[in-house]
Amino acid sequence: MPRQTYIAKSGEIKTVWRHVDAEGKTLGRLATEVATVLMGKHRPEFTPGVISGDAVIITNASKIVLSGRKLDHKTRRRWSGYPGGLKIRSYRQELDSNPARLVSEAILRMVPKGRYGRSLSTRLRVFAGASHTHASQTPIEFATTAERHEMPEAKPGANLAKKAKAKSAPRRGN
Repeated sequence: MPRQTYIAKSGEIKTVWRHVDAEGKTLGRLATEVATVLMGKHRPEFTPGVISGDAVIITNASKIVLSGRKLDHKTRRRWSGYPGGLKIRSYRQELDSNPARLVSEAILRMVPKGRYGRSLSTRLRVFAGASHTHASQTPIEFATTAERHEMPEAKPGANLAKKAKAKSAPRRGN
């Protein structure tokens, strides 16, 4: 009997609200993970073209980190559409004036453009401070990949015990 590929429909997938604390996290690394969750690619029932992602709340956007000299050298450009209407600001100026916009634009540049991407943008909420207004949605804490793979505290002599065990084990094969 051939297997059938599961294709999700728009009303079948339940939206989960997730909360991310951006304090001390790198902007690009955070943006890639949040964009993946917004699109729903972390779920096994992901279907392209169907909104299967979760809603994401990001707090402490003002405490985001950029590596290197990007704060001063990377710029954000806006054009009003009129001659002489080009506004150029460094990421440092943008982070001081509106950190939520800086974080949300970095994330939304990583999702598909068009109608699907605009509908995903309604599921993203970014706040500059530590508090947010979506407590009634009971968001789940979202651990980024770096937090999930943190190494536990090493015990002194732990590697020595492993090496001794490996040497005493009998060898098999050739």
